[in-house]
Parts: sequence; C-alpha cells; structure tokens
Amino acid sequence: MKEKRGSLYTMHSRKAQAALEFLTTYGWAFLVILIMIGSLAYFGILNPSKILPSRCNFGPEFECLDWQIALSASEVKLKMRNNAGEPIVISSFTVGSETTTALSCTAPANIGTSNVWGTADVRDYTLTSCNLAAAGFQSGEKEKVFINMKYYGVKSGSSYTHEVKGEIFSGVI
Repeated sequence: MKEKRGSLYTMHSRKAQAALEFLTTYGWAFLVILIMIGSLAYFGILNPSKILPSRCNFGPEFECLDWQIALSASEVKLKMRNNAGEPIVISSFTVGSETTTALSCTAPANIGTSNVWGTADVRDYTLTSCNLAAAGFQSGEKEKVFINMKYYGVKSGSSYTHEVKGEIFSGVI
C-alpha cells in the first residue's frame, strides 16, 4: 500500500508542477505583452487622437459641412446648413474645451435678430479672438471644441429659445 501512496503522491506532484509551469510561462508572456502595449502608448503610437477621424456634430438640426480650428488666426470656423425645418435666428454662441484653461471666443458678427437663417441655407460662422494658445492648443494636434448655440424660430419668437450643443474634433492648423 505504501507504494500506491507514493506513486499517487508523485502523480499529483507532477500535475501540480505542470500547472505551475503553465501559469508561469503564460504569466511571463502576458507581462511582455503589457510592457509592449505600455511602451507603444508612451511613445504615442497608440494615441487615439491620431487614429480617430476629424468630426463635427451638431445634432440633426444643423449639418456641419466644413470646419477649422486655426491657431495662427485665433479663430474657429464653421460652415453649416440649417436643417431645423424653419427659418431661425441665432442668439448666441459659447465655446468650451477639455483643457484646464477656459476657452473663450468672440461670437460671430452674423448672429442676432437682423440675421434670419433660412431653411436649408448654408452659412459661415467665424468665432474670432479665441484664446487657443492659452488653452493649450498646439498646431498639428487634434483638439476638441464644444460649442453651445442658442436659437429661436422666427415664427415663435425669442421667448421660445432652443439650445443645441455641438462638438468639433479636428486638427489644429
């Protein structure tokens, strides 16, 4: 009987050793993969902003046709189409960003009660005097700008103001 116990003990010992070697081998492989991913991220190869495409989203009411974040001119430009279904008046633009320093710009000149934006019309809006450099924007990098636009329908009047939140994610030139 002692022989059976001895062989049973040896058999369990071999299985345990094989399991430990299996876990150790794959543990080292997993560690190497983590180090490789970390080094790729550190050197900017896995930077999501380099991989993601530029975009401009303002919801279904307004279609972004073109956009630009210009560091040298300190401005943000938008070319948009009114898909709100009625003529509107834009009452205000406000901007923001993900940076620690607040982003601020001067509103476009072509907003207010004397500037009715017709249905399906295309308009250019340029937000000027933006503190892009102070907010940490760098030429060649992709940055995100948040734009809140308040508008109202011509038929409804200014007491029925709506707000749409937009986002531009684009390379800074």
